[in-house]
Parts: sequence; structure tokens; C-alpha cells
Amino acid sequence: VGMASAGENMNASQFYITTSDEIVSLDGKHTVFGEIAEGLDVLERLNEAFCDEDGRPLQNMRIKHTVVLDDPFDDPPGLDAHVPDASPVFVRDPNDTHLEDDWVPDEDARPAHEVEESMRAQEAKSRAVVLEMIGDLPEADVAPPDTHLFVCKLNPVTTDEDLEIIFSRFGKITDCSVIRDKKSGDSLQYAFIGYETREECEAAYFKMDNVLIDDRRIHVDF
Repeated sequence: VGMASAGENMNASQFYITTSDEIVSLDGKHTVFGEIAEGLDVLERLNEAFCDEDGRPLQNMRIKHTVVLDDPFDDPPGLDAHVPDASPVFVRDPNDTHLEDDWVPDEDARPAHEVEESMRAQEAKSRAVVLEMIGDLPEADVAPPDTHLFVCKLNPVTTDEDLEIIFSRFGKITDCSVIRDKKSGDSLQYAFIGYETREECEAAYFKMDNVLIDDRRIHVDF
């Protein structure tokens, strides 16, 4: 533990704590006045804190209380006159945009189903961004046509023709494709089905979800 002085004979109230065994670049430049004996877990949490571009933690960390266990030096004459009766009252800087040390996230007052929907939307957005980055999506905000259905949990033996025959009862099918592995040609057990109108697509969605096809209960979604 050493004084973080601004220059020679300019020690004030700032100090630093090093986490390395040897830092020769600091030798002879700062006043070392202590060594960490215990509580290394606290030091690790300080070291792992998220900081801004100036190196300041985004959430303030404050020393609230100290106890002097052993002071081997005599106090200089007149020191008692400068020791206050109590610690000063903390006044937060109105221009300080950092979180205070006792800050905790507010409890979400929304209903559980709304929280779950919000989390799912955030996860979907994150996945879309990743797909855009690797080139699988033209853009993260792209949306599928409202005349197409996504069908999954298919039996590997189910074919395009099977699905087209079954789903054509709701309207004219414009396209129907079971997605297959490029190398093996095996079904990946999901498909996309397109209709001419949105109404036909919605009718198929409401009627076909959880229907049994080739001994498998399929799932249908937009």
C-alpha cells in the first residue's frame, strides 16, 4: 500500500494498492506505508470492478470505517486539535453520474409474464445481432413474412410433400421446405411453409400447433 502522490513531498489522502508481487517501476517514487495482511477477497473485488474511460469505478466504492489496531509512532504535538469529533456528513456531488456504493437494482414491478416476454425479446434480439455479424441475416431487425409459418419437432421421415398435403387444407401453399443437412441430406426436423394470404397462414397456425404428424407432435409458430 503506497501513497499516490502528485509529486515530491505532495502526499495527500490518495493511496494505491498493488496486486503484483514486484513492481520495480514504482520503486523510489512513492511512499510505501503498508501491506495487505488479510481480506484479499475484497481486494480482488476492487480489482475486478467495471471502470469508465478515466479508470474510475462505475459504482462508487467508499471506506466507511477504519480501526487502528496498532500505531507504533507517537502523535505529533497538537494533533488532537485537528481530529474532529465525528466523521463529516457525506454530501453527494450533484454532477456525479456514478452509481453510489449502496445502489442495488430496483425490483421489477411488472407481472411475471411481462418480465419473461421482455427477457425472451432481449435474447432474440441478441441472437439476431450475432446472426447478422456472421452473415446469416441481412440485418438484425429483419422480420419474416406474415404469410409464412415455422414448423419444428418434425419426425425425420416427414417430407416436403407430406407437409404440403396436410397444410394445404387451409389455403394455397406457395412454398414448403423441410430444412436438411447440406452434406448428409438428413432432415433437421424443422420446416417453413408459405401461404398466399395472412388469413390462411393464421388459420393453419391456430389449427396445426401440437398436431400429431408421423407419431410426432409438431410445434407451429410464426
